[in-house]
Amino acid sequence: MQEAEPPLSISETSFHSTPPTTQTGFRYNLVCGSFVGVNHHGQSTLLGCSLMKNEEIESFKWLFQSWLRCMGGNAPKGFLTDQCASMKRALEACMPTTVHRWCIWHIMKKIPSKLNGYKGHADIEQEMSQVVWNSHSKDSFDRNWNDFLLNFGLVDNKWLSDLYEDRHIWVPIYLDHHFWAGMRSTQRSESMHSFFNKYITRNSSLIQFVKQYDNCLGSREQAERESDAADFHTVIPCATKSCIEAQFQDAYTHAKFREVQAQFRGKANCITRLKNSALGYSVYEVGEQVSSSIFNKFVVTYDSVAAEVKCHCLLFESRGILCRHALSVLSFEQVSQVSPRYILERWSKKVKRRHTHIKSSHDEPLMEPRSKRFDQLVFRSQNICEFASESEELTAILHRAYDNIMAEMEALKAKRKGTSSLSHEDANLESVNELQSPPRIRTRGRPKNRLGSKLEKQIANATKKKKTKVLSEVKVMFFKFVAIEFIFLVNSLGNVCVLYFQINLFDAASAAHSNCSQYQGHVMSYQFRVPAAGDNSLGV
Repeated sequence: MQEAEPPLSISETSFHSTPPTTQTGFRYNLVCGSFVGVNHHGQSTLLGCSLMKNEEIESFKWLFQSWLRCMGGNAPKGFLTDQCASMKRALEACMPTTVHRWCIWHIMKKIPSKLNGYKGHADIEQEMSQVVWNSHSKDSFDRNWNDFLLNFGLVDNKWLSDLYEDRHIWVPIYLDHHFWAGMRSTQRSESMHSFFNKYITRNSSLIQFVKQYDNCLGSREQAERESDAADFHTVIPCATKSCIEAQFQDAYTHAKFREVQAQFRGKANCITRLKNSALGYSVYEVGEQVSSSIFNKFVVTYDSVAAEVKCHCLLFESRGILCRHALSVLSFEQVSQVSPRYILERWSKKVKRRHTHIKSSHDEPLMEPRSKRFDQLVFRSQNICEFASESEELTAILHRAYDNIMAEMEALKAKRKGTSSLSHEDANLESVNELQSPPRIRTRGRPKNRLGSKLEKQIANATKKKKTKVLSEVKVMFFKFVAIEFIFLVNSLGNVCVLYFQINLFDAASAAHSNCSQYQGHVMSYQFRVPAAGDNSLGV
Protein backbone atom coordinates (compact mmCIF):
# COMPACT_ATOMS: atom_id res chain seq x y z
CA MET A 1 0.00 0.00 0.00
CA GLN A 2 1.38 3.38 -1.00
CA GLU A 3 2.40 5.69 1.80
CA ALA A 4 1.44 9.34 1.68
CA GLU A 5 4.04 12.06 1.46
CA PRO A 6 5.50 13.55 4.67
CA PRO A 7 4.19 16.95 5.73
CA LEU A 8 7.30 18.91 4.82
CA SER A 9 6.98 18.27 1.10
CA ILE A 10 4.40 19.89 -1.13
CA SER A 11 2.97 16.72 -2.63
CA GLU A 12 -0.50 17.92 -3.53
CA THR A 13 -1.55 21.37 -4.69
CA SER A 14 -4.81 22.93 -5.76
CA PHE A 15 -4.78 25.90 -8.13
CA HIS A 16 -7.65 28.11 -9.16
CA SER A 17 -7.63 31.36 -11.11
CA THR A 18 -10.33 33.94 -10.60
CA PRO A 19 -11.43 36.20 -13.48
CA PRO A 20 -11.19 39.94 -12.90
CA THR A 21 -14.94 40.34 -12.44
CA THR A 22 -14.55 39.28 -8.78
CA GLN A 23 -13.04 41.34 -6.03
CA THR A 24 -9.79 39.39 -6.07
CA GLY A 25 -9.03 40.80 -9.51
CA PHE A 26 -9.16 44.26 -7.92
CA ARG A 27 -8.97 47.45 -9.92
CA TYR A 28 -6.37 46.49 -12.53
CA ASN A 29 -8.52 43.73 -14.06
CA LEU A 30 -5.80 41.16 -13.37
CA VAL A 31 -6.44 37.44 -12.99
CA CYS A 32 -5.77 36.33 -9.44
CA GLY A 33 -4.65 32.72 -8.91
CA SER A 34 -3.84 30.93 -5.67
CA PHE A 35 -1.83 27.81 -4.85
CA VAL A 36 -3.49 26.04 -1.94
CA GLY A 37 -2.44 22.95 0.00
CA VAL A 38 -3.58 21.12 3.13
CA ASN A 39 -1.82 21.20 6.50
CA HIS A 40 -1.77 18.48 9.17
CA HIS A 41 -5.11 19.71 10.57
CA GLY A 42 -6.79 19.36 7.19
CA GLN A 43 -6.95 23.17 6.94
CA SER A 44 -6.34 25.01 3.69
CA THR A 45 -2.87 26.52 3.51
CA LEU A 46 -2.02 29.34 1.12
CA LEU A 47 1.22 28.36 -0.60
CA GLY A 48 1.43 31.16 -3.13
CA CYS A 49 -0.48 33.67 -5.18
CA SER A 50 -0.24 35.07 -8.70
CA LEU A 51 -1.52 38.03 -10.69
CA MET A 52 -1.65 37.61 -14.47
CA LYS A 53 -2.88 39.82 -17.27
CA ASN A 54 -4.59 36.93 -19.10
CA GLU A 55 -5.21 33.17 -19.04
CA GLU A 56 -3.24 32.19 -22.14
CA ILE A 57 -0.86 29.23 -22.37
CA GLU A 58 2.29 31.35 -22.23
CA SER A 59 1.08 33.15 -19.12
CA PHE A 60 0.47 29.85 -17.33
CA LYS A 61 3.86 28.55 -18.47
CA TRP A 62 5.51 31.59 -16.94
CA LEU A 63 3.51 31.08 -13.76
CA PHE A 64 4.33 27.38 -13.32
CA GLN A 65 8.01 27.93 -14.14
CA SER A 66 8.13 30.67 -11.50
CA TRP A 67 6.42 28.32 -9.04
CA LEU A 68 9.02 25.62 -9.71
CA ARG A 69 11.84 28.09 -9.06
CA CYS A 70 10.25 29.02 -5.74
CA MET A 71 10.03 25.32 -4.85
CA GLY A 72 13.68 24.66 -5.65
CA GLY A 73 12.77 22.80 -8.84
CA ASN A 74 10.63 20.23 -6.99
CA ALA A 75 7.32 19.75 -8.79
CA PRO A 76 4.29 18.69 -6.72
CA LYS A 77 3.21 15.05 -7.00
CA GLY A 78 -0.39 16.09 -7.70
CA PHE A 79 -1.95 19.25 -9.12
CA LEU A 80 -5.71 19.95 -9.11
CA THR A 81 -7.30 22.58 -11.37
CA ASP A 82 -10.52 23.38 -13.17
CA GLN A 83 -11.13 22.46 -16.84
CA CYS A 84 -8.88 25.10 -18.36
CA ALA A 85 -7.29 23.93 -21.62
CA SER A 86 -4.52 26.54 -21.40
CA MET A 87 -3.63 25.42 -17.90
CA LYS A 88 -3.63 21.77 -18.94
CA ARG A 89 -1.18 22.34 -21.79
CA ALA A 90 1.08 24.54 -19.65
CA LEU A 91 1.20 21.88 -16.92
CA GLU A 92 2.09 19.17 -19.43
CA ALA A 93 4.99 21.31 -20.65
CA CYS A 94 6.30 22.51 -17.27
CA MET A 95 5.52 19.59 -14.93
CA PRO A 96 5.40 16.43 -17.05
CA THR A 97 5.79 14.10 -14.03
CA THR A 98 3.01 15.75 -11.98
CA VAL A 99 -0.37 14.00 -11.85
CA HIS A 100 -2.94 16.50 -13.11
CA ARG A 101 -6.50 16.27 -11.82
CA TRP A 102 -9.59 18.18 -12.89
CA CYS A 103 -12.05 19.45 -10.33
CA ILE A 104 -14.88 16.89 -10.32
CA TRP A 105 -17.29 19.36 -8.74
CA HIS A 106 -17.06 21.68 -11.76
CA ILE A 107 -17.73 18.76 -14.10
CA MET A 108 -20.71 17.36 -12.20
CA LYS A 109 -22.40 20.74 -11.85
CA LYS A 110 -22.42 21.08 -15.66
CA ILE A 111 -24.63 18.01 -16.10
CA PRO A 112 -27.99 19.88 -15.91
CA SER A 113 -26.95 22.51 -18.46
CA LYS A 114 -25.32 20.00 -20.83
CA LEU A 115 -28.03 17.30 -20.74
CA ASN A 116 -31.27 19.11 -19.92
CA GLY A 117 -32.38 18.78 -23.55
CA TYR A 118 -32.81 15.03 -23.13
CA LYS A 119 -35.94 13.37 -21.88
CA GLY A 120 -35.60 12.27 -18.28
CA HIS A 121 -32.49 14.43 -17.69
CA ALA A 122 -32.96 14.12 -13.90
CA ASP A 123 -32.58 10.35 -14.16
CA ILE A 124 -29.57 10.84 -16.43
CA GLU A 125 -27.87 13.03 -13.84
CA GLN A 126 -28.54 10.54 -11.05
CA GLU A 127 -27.27 7.57 -13.07
CA MET A 128 -24.12 9.38 -14.19
CA SER A 129 -23.30 10.29 -10.59
CA GLN A 130 -23.82 6.65 -9.63
CA VAL A 131 -21.40 5.48 -12.32
CA VAL A 132 -18.74 8.04 -11.42
CA TRP A 133 -18.79 7.57 -7.64
CA ASN A 134 -19.60 3.88 -7.24
CA SER A 135 -17.30 2.25 -9.79
CA HIS A 136 -14.54 0.62 -7.74
CA SER A 137 -12.31 -0.53 -10.60
CA LYS A 138 -11.35 0.84 -14.00
CA ASP A 139 -12.98 -2.09 -15.77
CA SER A 140 -16.24 -1.67 -13.88
CA PHE A 141 -16.27 2.06 -14.69
CA ASP A 142 -15.81 1.35 -18.41
CA ARG A 143 -18.65 -1.20 -18.37
CA ASN A 144 -20.97 1.00 -16.33
CA TRP A 145 -20.24 4.05 -18.51
CA ASN A 146 -21.03 2.18 -21.74
CA ASP A 147 -24.25 0.80 -20.25
CA PHE A 148 -25.19 4.31 -19.11
CA LEU A 149 -24.73 5.73 -22.63
CA LEU A 150 -26.69 2.92 -24.27
CA ASN A 151 -29.59 3.01 -21.79
CA PHE A 152 -30.17 6.74 -22.24
CA GLY A 153 -29.26 7.06 -25.93
CA LEU A 154 -26.23 9.26 -25.27
CA VAL A 155 -23.66 7.48 -27.40
CA ASP A 156 -23.38 10.43 -29.82
CA ASN A 157 -23.20 13.14 -27.16
CA LYS A 158 -19.93 15.02 -27.78
CA TRP A 159 -19.60 16.43 -24.25
CA LEU A 160 -19.82 12.97 -22.70
CA SER A 161 -17.49 11.52 -25.34
CA ASP A 162 -14.87 14.16 -24.57
CA LEU A 163 -15.23 13.50 -20.83
CA TYR A 164 -14.68 9.80 -21.38
CA GLU A 165 -11.52 10.48 -23.39
CA ASP A 166 -10.20 12.54 -20.45
CA ARG A 167 -11.44 10.13 -17.77
CA HIS A 168 -7.92 9.58 -16.43
CA ILE A 169 -7.80 13.15 -15.08
CA TRP A 170 -11.18 13.43 -13.35
CA VAL A 171 -12.79 10.02 -12.56
CA PRO A 172 -11.95 9.04 -8.93
CA ILE A 173 -11.09 5.40 -9.64
CA TYR A 174 -8.37 6.49 -12.09
CA LEU A 175 -6.80 8.91 -9.59
CA ASP A 176 -7.40 7.72 -6.04
CA HIS A 177 -4.35 5.45 -5.96
CA HIS A 178 -2.39 8.74 -5.70
CA PHE A 179 -2.30 10.75 -2.48
CA TRP A 180 -4.51 13.89 -2.59
CA ALA A 181 -4.96 14.70 1.12
CA GLY A 182 -8.72 14.46 0.53
CA MET A 183 -8.80 17.09 -2.26
CA ARG A 184 -11.08 16.37 -5.21
CA SER A 185 -12.19 19.86 -6.14
CA THR A 186 -10.77 23.38 -6.34
CA GLN A 187 -13.24 24.60 -3.74
CA ARG A 188 -10.38 25.07 -1.28
CA SER A 189 -8.77 27.55 -3.66
CA GLU A 190 -12.08 29.24 -4.34
CA SER A 191 -12.73 29.48 -0.60
CA MET A 192 -9.31 31.06 -0.21
CA HIS A 193 -10.31 33.71 -2.74
CA SER A 194 -13.43 34.41 -0.68
CA PHE A 195 -11.17 34.69 2.35
CA PHE A 196 -9.08 37.26 0.44
CA ASN A 197 -12.16 39.44 0.08
CA LYS A 198 -11.99 40.17 3.81
CA TYR A 199 -8.70 41.95 3.21
CA ILE A 200 -8.89 43.59 -0.22
CA THR A 201 -11.57 45.30 -2.29
CA ARG A 202 -11.95 46.18 -5.95
CA ASN A 203 -10.34 49.55 -5.22
CA SER A 204 -7.20 48.13 -3.56
CA SER A 205 -3.88 49.11 -5.11
CA LEU A 206 -1.12 46.62 -5.79
CA ILE A 207 0.84 47.99 -2.82
CA GLN A 208 -2.17 47.45 -0.57
CA PHE A 209 -2.59 43.95 -1.98
CA VAL A 210 0.97 42.98 -1.00
CA LYS A 211 0.49 44.31 2.53
CA GLN A 212 -2.89 42.66 2.96
CA TYR A 213 -1.49 39.40 1.57
CA ASP A 214 0.90 39.41 4.52
CA ASN A 215 -2.04 39.97 6.89
CA CYS A 216 -3.90 37.09 5.26
CA LEU A 217 -0.94 34.77 5.80
CA GLY A 218 -0.72 35.87 9.42
CA SER A 219 -4.39 35.04 9.95
CA ARG A 220 -3.97 31.53 8.53
CA GLU A 221 -0.85 30.92 10.62
CA GLN A 222 -2.70 32.04 13.74
CA ALA A 223 -5.51 29.56 13.04
CA GLU A 224 -2.92 26.79 12.68
CA ARG A 225 -1.21 27.75 15.96
CA GLU A 226 -4.54 27.70 17.78
CA SER A 227 -5.27 24.22 16.44
CA ASP A 228 -1.77 23.08 17.48
CA ALA A 229 -2.39 24.36 21.02
CA ALA A 230 -5.74 22.56 21.21
CA ASP A 231 -4.08 19.30 20.13
CA PHE A 232 -1.53 19.44 22.94
CA HIS A 233 -3.79 20.68 25.73
CA THR A 234 -7.03 18.78 25.12
CA VAL A 235 -7.92 15.15 24.40
CA ILE A 236 -10.77 13.70 22.35
CA PRO A 237 -11.97 10.52 24.11
CA CYS A 238 -12.00 7.25 22.19
CA ALA A 239 -15.42 6.08 21.02
CA THR A 240 -14.53 2.37 21.37
CA LYS A 241 -12.27 0.11 23.41
CA SER A 242 -10.10 -0.58 20.36
CA CYS A 243 -6.35 -0.33 20.91
CA ILE A 244 -6.01 0.72 17.27
CA GLU A 245 -8.22 3.75 17.87
CA ALA A 246 -6.03 4.64 20.86
CA GLN A 247 -2.99 4.57 18.57
CA PHE A 248 -4.50 7.22 16.34
CA GLN A 249 -5.72 9.23 19.33
CA ASP A 250 -2.16 9.54 20.58
CA ALA A 251 -0.60 10.42 17.22
CA TYR A 252 -3.08 12.43 15.13
CA THR A 253 -4.35 15.98 15.27
CA HIS A 254 -7.90 16.37 16.55
CA ALA A 255 -9.29 17.03 13.08
CA LYS A 256 -7.77 13.89 11.60
CA PHE A 257 -8.58 11.75 14.63
CA ARG A 258 -12.25 12.69 14.16
CA GLU A 259 -12.02 11.36 10.60
CA VAL A 260 -10.58 8.12 11.97
CA GLN A 261 -13.41 7.89 14.50
CA ALA A 262 -15.94 8.30 11.68
CA GLN A 263 -14.46 5.19 10.07
CA PHE A 264 -14.69 3.28 13.36
CA ARG A 265 -18.37 4.22 13.62
CA GLY A 266 -18.95 3.14 9.99
CA LYS A 267 -17.43 -0.25 10.80
CA ALA A 268 -20.71 -1.10 12.57
CA ASN A 269 -22.43 -1.21 9.16
CA CYS A 270 -19.93 -3.69 7.71
CA ILE A 271 -20.24 -7.47 7.47
CA THR A 272 -16.94 -9.29 6.92
CA ARG A 273 -16.71 -12.66 5.15
CA LEU A 274 -13.51 -14.62 4.43
CA LYS A 275 -13.35 -15.75 0.79
CA ASN A 276 -10.02 -17.58 0.74
CA SER A 277 -6.74 -17.78 2.66
CA ALA A 278 -3.30 -19.28 1.99
CA LEU A 279 0.11 -18.86 3.59
CA GLY A 280 -0.98 -15.94 5.72
CA TYR A 281 -2.54 -14.06 2.79
CA SER A 282 -6.32 -13.68 3.10
CA VAL A 283 -8.97 -12.23 0.81
CA TYR A 284 -12.15 -10.83 2.40
CA GLU A 285 -15.42 -9.53 1.06
CA VAL A 286 -16.81 -6.71 3.17
CA GLY A 287 -20.47 -5.82 2.65
CA GLU A 288 -21.40 -2.30 3.75
CA GLN A 289 -25.05 -1.43 4.30
CA VAL A 290 -25.58 2.07 2.90
CA SER A 291 -29.39 2.00 3.09
CA SER A 292 -32.19 -0.33 4.17
CA SER A 293 -31.95 -2.32 0.93
CA ILE A 294 -28.54 -1.51 -0.59
CA PHE A 295 -25.25 -3.21 0.24
CA ASN A 296 -21.96 -2.22 -1.39
CA LYS A 297 -19.28 -4.90 -1.57
CA PHE A 298 -15.55 -4.26 -1.17
CA VAL A 299 -12.60 -6.62 -1.55
CA VAL A 300 -10.03 -6.34 1.25
CA THR A 301 -6.75 -8.27 1.36
CA TYR A 302 -4.69 -8.90 4.50
CA ASP A 303 -1.10 -10.15 4.64
CA SER A 304 -0.39 -11.32 8.18
CA VAL A 305 3.35 -11.73 7.49
CA ALA A 306 3.85 -8.18 6.23
CA ALA A 307 1.08 -6.80 8.50
CA GLU A 308 -0.43 -5.13 5.43
CA VAL A 309 -4.10 -4.50 4.73
CA LYS A 310 -5.51 -3.07 1.51
CA CYS A 311 -9.03 -2.17 0.41
CA HIS A 312 -10.01 -1.40 -3.15
CA CYS A 313 -11.99 1.68 -2.02
CA LEU A 314 -8.52 3.36 -1.90
CA LEU A 315 -9.40 5.66 1.00
CA PHE A 316 -5.98 5.27 2.60
CA GLU A 317 -4.11 5.80 -0.65
CA SER A 318 -6.01 9.00 -1.50
CA ARG A 319 -6.66 10.49 1.96
CA GLY A 320 -4.23 8.78 4.32
CA ILE A 321 -7.05 7.46 6.56
CA LEU A 322 -7.68 3.73 7.12
CA CYS A 323 -11.16 2.88 5.84
CA ARG A 324 -13.92 1.12 7.80
CA HIS A 325 -13.60 -1.93 5.54
CA ALA A 326 -9.93 -2.40 6.42
CA LEU A 327 -10.67 -1.77 10.11
CA SER A 328 -13.39 -4.41 9.97
CA VAL A 329 -10.91 -6.97 8.59
CA LEU A 330 -8.29 -6.04 11.20
CA SER A 331 -10.90 -6.57 13.90
CA PHE A 332 -11.85 -9.92 12.34
CA GLU A 333 -8.16 -10.91 12.40
CA GLN A 334 -7.93 -9.75 16.05
CA VAL A 335 -5.10 -7.31 15.27
CA SER A 336 -4.47 -5.07 18.29
CA GLN A 337 -1.84 -2.72 16.80
CA VAL A 338 -1.58 -1.44 13.22
CA SER A 339 1.74 -1.18 11.42
CA PRO A 340 3.46 2.24 11.71
CA ARG A 341 3.03 2.63 7.93
CA TYR A 342 -0.64 3.41 8.56
CA ILE A 343 0.05 6.14 11.13
CA LEU A 344 1.20 8.94 8.85
CA GLU A 345 3.49 11.73 9.94
CA ARG A 346 1.43 13.79 7.47
CA TRP A 347 -1.38 14.03 10.07
CA SER A 348 0.78 13.97 13.22
CA LYS A 349 0.18 16.51 15.98
CA LYS A 350 3.95 16.44 16.66
CA VAL A 351 5.01 17.44 13.18
CA LYS A 352 7.83 19.98 12.82
CA ARG A 353 6.92 22.86 10.54
CA ARG A 354 10.28 24.17 9.37
CA HIS A 355 8.94 26.80 7.00
CA THR A 356 7.08 28.62 9.80
CA HIS A 357 10.43 29.62 11.32
CA ILE A 358 11.68 31.33 8.16
CA LYS A 359 10.86 35.00 7.80
CA SER A 360 8.89 35.79 4.66
CA SER A 361 10.83 37.71 2.05
CA HIS A 362 7.91 39.44 0.34
CA ASP A 363 8.16 42.36 2.79
CA GLU A 364 11.24 43.84 1.15
CA PRO A 365 12.26 44.46 -2.45
CA LEU A 366 14.06 41.38 -3.73
CA MET A 367 17.26 41.49 -5.71
CA GLU A 368 17.88 38.19 -7.47
CA PRO A 369 21.53 37.57 -6.34
CA ARG A 370 20.72 38.59 -2.79
CA SER A 371 17.65 36.37 -2.75
CA LYS A 372 19.72 33.38 -3.83
CA ARG A 373 22.36 34.05 -1.17
CA PHE A 374 19.66 34.37 1.46
CA ASP A 375 18.13 31.01 0.49
CA GLN A 376 21.54 29.35 0.63
CA LEU A 377 22.27 30.75 4.09
CA VAL A 378 18.89 29.67 5.42
CA PHE A 379 19.38 26.18 4.05
CA ARG A 380 22.82 25.79 5.69
CA SER A 381 21.82 27.34 9.01
CA GLN A 382 18.68 25.20 9.43
CA ASN A 383 20.51 22.11 10.71
CA ILE A 384 22.75 24.21 12.97
CA CYS A 385 19.73 25.88 14.61
CA GLU A 386 17.90 22.58 15.09
CA PHE A 387 21.01 21.05 16.70
CA ALA A 388 21.63 24.05 18.96
CA SER A 389 18.02 24.19 20.18
CA GLU A 390 18.40 20.83 21.92
CA SER A 391 19.92 22.44 25.05
CA GLU A 392 20.60 25.80 26.67
CA GLU A 393 24.37 25.22 26.52
CA LEU A 394 24.37 24.60 22.78
CA THR A 395 22.09 27.59 22.25
CA ALA A 396 24.45 29.83 24.23
CA ILE A 397 27.41 28.67 22.12
CA LEU A 398 25.54 29.53 18.93
CA HIS A 399 24.50 32.95 20.28
CA ARG A 400 28.14 33.80 21.07
CA ALA A 401 29.17 32.69 17.59
CA TYR A 402 26.43 34.82 16.05
CA ASP A 403 27.54 37.88 18.04
CA ASN A 404 31.14 37.48 16.91
CA ILE A 405 30.15 36.95 13.28
CA MET A 406 27.78 39.92 13.32
CA ALA A 407 30.45 42.20 14.76
CA GLU A 408 32.92 41.08 12.10
CA MET A 409 30.44 41.61 9.26
CA GLU A 410 29.38 45.03 10.53
CA ALA A 411 33.01 46.10 10.78
CA LEU A 412 33.67 44.96 7.21
CA LYS A 413 30.61 46.68 5.81
CA ALA A 414 31.30 49.87 7.77
CA LYS A 415 34.82 49.91 6.34
CA ARG A 416 33.45 49.68 2.79
CA LYS A 417 30.34 51.84 2.91
CA GLY A 418 30.32 53.58 6.24
CA THR A 419 27.87 52.67 8.99
CA SER A 420 25.37 49.90 8.44
CA SER A 421 22.90 47.76 10.27
CA LEU A 422 22.46 44.15 9.25
CA SER A 423 19.52 43.31 11.48
CA HIS A 424 16.90 41.45 9.48
CA GLU A 425 14.25 42.77 11.85
CA ASP A 426 14.73 46.22 10.31
CA ALA A 427 13.03 44.95 7.16
CA ASN A 428 9.31 45.72 7.18
CA LEU A 429 6.41 46.22 4.89
CA GLU A 430 7.01 49.96 4.56
CA SER A 431 9.62 49.19 1.91
CA VAL A 432 6.98 47.84 -0.47
CA ASN A 433 6.08 51.44 -1.23
CA GLU A 434 8.78 51.20 -3.89
CA LEU A 435 6.52 48.72 -5.69
CA GLN A 436 4.81 50.32 -8.66
CA SER A 437 1.24 49.43 -9.53
CA PRO A 438 0.56 48.27 -13.10
CA PRO A 439 -1.77 50.11 -15.47
CA ARG A 440 -5.30 48.93 -15.93
CA ILE A 441 -5.77 46.30 -18.61
CA ARG A 442 -8.68 44.45 -20.17
CA THR A 443 -8.66 40.65 -19.83
CA ARG A 444 -10.78 37.69 -20.88
CA GLY A 445 -13.82 37.11 -18.71
CA ARG A 446 -15.05 40.69 -18.34
CA PRO A 447 -18.87 40.62 -18.45
CA LYS A 448 -20.73 42.59 -21.07
CA ASN A 449 -23.23 43.87 -18.55
CA ARG A 450 -20.62 45.13 -16.11
CA LEU A 451 -21.47 47.93 -13.74
CA GLY A 452 -20.26 51.29 -14.97
CA SER A 453 -17.85 53.41 -12.98
CA LYS A 454 -19.05 56.43 -11.06
CA LEU A 455 -17.61 58.69 -13.74
CA GLU A 456 -19.47 56.88 -16.54
CA LYS A 457 -22.76 57.09 -14.68
CA GLN A 458 -22.28 60.79 -14.01
CA ILE A 459 -21.45 61.51 -17.65
CA ALA A 460 -24.43 59.45 -18.81
CA ASN A 461 -26.72 61.40 -16.50
CA ALA A 462 -25.27 64.66 -17.78
CA THR A 463 -26.21 63.81 -21.38
CA LYS A 464 -29.84 63.29 -20.39
CA LYS A 465 -30.26 66.80 -19.01
CA LYS A 466 -32.45 69.19 -20.93
CA LYS A 467 -30.83 71.20 -23.72
CA THR A 468 -32.10 74.36 -22.03
CA LYS A 469 -29.57 73.85 -19.21
CA VAL A 470 -27.02 76.62 -19.05
CA LEU A 471 -23.89 75.54 -20.98
CA SER A 472 -21.50 77.11 -18.52
CA GLU A 473 -22.89 74.92 -15.69
CA VAL A 474 -22.43 71.78 -17.80
CA LYS A 475 -18.85 72.79 -18.66
CA VAL A 476 -17.88 73.38 -15.04
CA MET A 477 -19.43 70.13 -13.86
CA PHE A 478 -17.89 68.04 -16.65
CA PHE A 479 -14.43 69.55 -16.22
CA LYS A 480 -14.57 68.63 -12.53
CA PHE A 481 -15.45 64.99 -13.30
CA VAL A 482 -12.70 64.59 -15.91
CA ALA A 483 -10.06 66.09 -13.64
CA ILE A 484 -10.92 63.67 -10.84
CA GLU A 485 -10.63 60.68 -13.15
CA PHE A 486 -7.27 61.73 -14.61
CA ILE A 487 -5.72 62.35 -11.21
CA PHE A 488 -6.92 58.90 -10.08
CA LEU A 489 -5.24 57.19 -13.04
CA VAL A 490 -1.95 58.93 -12.47
CA ASN A 491 -2.02 58.11 -8.76
CA SER A 492 -2.66 54.44 -9.54
CA LEU A 493 0.64 54.37 -11.41
CA GLY A 494 2.46 55.61 -8.37
CA ASN A 495 3.87 58.61 -10.32
CA VAL A 496 2.08 61.66 -9.00
CA CYS A 497 3.17 64.84 -10.81
CA VAL A 498 1.64 68.18 -11.70
CA LEU A 499 -1.19 67.35 -14.09
CA TYR A 500 -1.69 69.58 -17.12
CA PHE A 501 -4.86 69.86 -19.12
CA GLN A 502 -5.65 71.55 -22.38
CA ILE A 503 -8.93 73.22 -21.55
CA ASN A 504 -9.44 74.96 -24.86
CA LEU A 505 -12.08 72.28 -25.57
CA PHE A 506 -14.28 74.19 -23.20
CA ASP A 507 -13.91 77.55 -24.93
CA ALA A 508 -17.28 78.94 -25.86
CA ALA A 509 -16.30 79.14 -29.51
CA SER A 510 -15.48 75.41 -29.83
CA ALA A 511 -18.20 74.15 -27.50
CA ALA A 512 -21.17 76.21 -28.59
CA HIS A 513 -22.61 73.48 -30.82
CA SER A 514 -21.28 70.38 -28.95
CA ASN A 515 -22.90 68.21 -26.31
CA CYS A 516 -21.33 66.64 -23.23
CA SER A 517 -20.68 63.20 -24.76
CA GLN A 518 -18.54 64.81 -27.47
CA TYR A 519 -16.42 66.45 -24.79
CA GLN A 520 -15.88 62.99 -23.33
CA GLY A 521 -14.60 61.65 -26.63
CA HIS A 522 -12.19 64.54 -27.10
CA VAL A 523 -10.77 64.52 -23.59
CA MET A 524 -10.43 60.72 -23.20
CA SER A 525 -8.53 60.48 -26.51
CA TYR A 526 -5.51 62.20 -25.00
CA GLN A 527 -2.62 59.91 -24.01
CA PHE A 528 -0.60 60.52 -20.83
CA ARG A 529 2.99 59.42 -20.56
CA VAL A 530 4.90 58.51 -17.40
CA PRO A 531 7.68 61.09 -16.82
CA ALA A 532 11.23 59.83 -17.13
CA ALA A 533 13.75 60.32 -14.36
CA GLY A 534 14.42 64.02 -13.93
CA ASP A 535 11.47 65.04 -16.06
CA ASN A 536 9.20 67.35 -14.06
CA SER A 537 6.48 67.58 -16.68
CA LEU A 538 3.73 65.25 -17.77
CA GLY A 539 2.92 65.63 -21.45
CA VAL A 540 -0.50 65.37 -22.99
